[in-house]
Amino acid sequence: MLLSLEGATVRFGGRTVLDAVDLDVAEHETVCVLGPSGSGKSTLLRAVAGLQQLDAGRVVLDGRDQAAVPAHKRGVGLMFQDHQLFPQRDVGGNVAFGLRMHGTSRDGQAARVGELLDLVGLPGARDRAVASLSGGEQQRVALARALAPRPRLLMLDEPLGQLDRSLRERLVVELRHLFGELGTTVLAVTHDQGEAFALADRVVVMRDGRIAQSGTPLEVWQRPADAFVARFLGFDNVVEAVVGGTAADTPWGEVPVPEGSAQGPGTLLVRPAGVRLVAAADGLRCTVAARTFRGTHVAVQLQPEGAPRLEAACALREAPEPGATVGVRFDAAETVVLGAPSAQPAVKGPAPGAD
Repeated sequence: MLLSLEGATVRFGGRTVLDAVDLDVAEHETVCVLGPSGSGKSTLLRAVAGLQQLDAGRVVLDGRDQAAVPAHKRGVGLMFQDHQLFPQRDVGGNVAFGLRMHGTSRDGQAARVGELLDLVGLPGARDRAVASLSGGEQQRVALARALAPRPRLLMLDEPLGQLDRSLRERLVVELRHLFGELGTTVLAVTHDQGEAFALADRVVVMRDGRIAQSGTPLEVWQRPADAFVARFLGFDNVVEAVVGGTAADTPWGEVPVPEGSAQGPGTLLVRPAGVRLVAAADGLRCTVAARTFRGTHVAVQLQPEGAPRLEAACALREAPEPGATVGVRFDAAETVVLGAPSAQPAVKGPAPGAD
């Protein structure tokens, strides 16, 4: 295992923002840590980099405890969301910075800079001023600079957070291809689920300084561990339920569940794709409260009488108008029994640096 966090704990002003976290990252693996503001994800990254001291636990890199290893000797690359390029240096000077710090020869620097600029799609940009670059180009330069010394571990802090959505979607595909080509081990933190799911081999969801769930993107998407993870991923159709056999008793009435689902009290998720619109007389009677175009589908907000609101996903040509009355049926293939309901802790503001 290239990286292991063992009981990693960080406290700020008496508040625990990283709470006995255990996390392994294998060589050549890309792991994305997701979580809301204050969940501890950026603190985790800074602890691995040596920029944040642990109060308990340890960071092990390549089999070596990093407690006595300063940040500049850990052999990791770190890229922040604001790029932090040196404005007084041209592109080549920025990319070569780490190489100079490692004592690489001038010829070695020139060759590596050229190789990386080609790799990140900026051939011929060596002599350009940083100020002349677009946001996406600056992001590529920052990535090249982080990769230049060939770090054992590349860490990204909200790497695409300042870019517009279309550029983020294009760059995340390029980054995944690039990391695969280089065999780079990556630990990234982000609040953007789409970015994490597109980039990662494994997704780690954090909450209040702890890991709420870890798994492949498909595993986490298909089976969220609990109501918090489901809602963080954008699923709002979550209610308490009592499962008996292949159906659950819910505020929406009886909802079918997959065979083999956990029985008894629990929390039920119905994905929007599993909320099927039918004639008003043929299902749960709902009023269309709103609808939103999402590019690939329309999200329809439905209000049943005396029950929580539902979201359905349907094709544009099939989306009913706001104010219309429709019926709803549920698809068992799109329902997930998340587990026993539990009290949710009070929402607390993040401590400084607790992201």
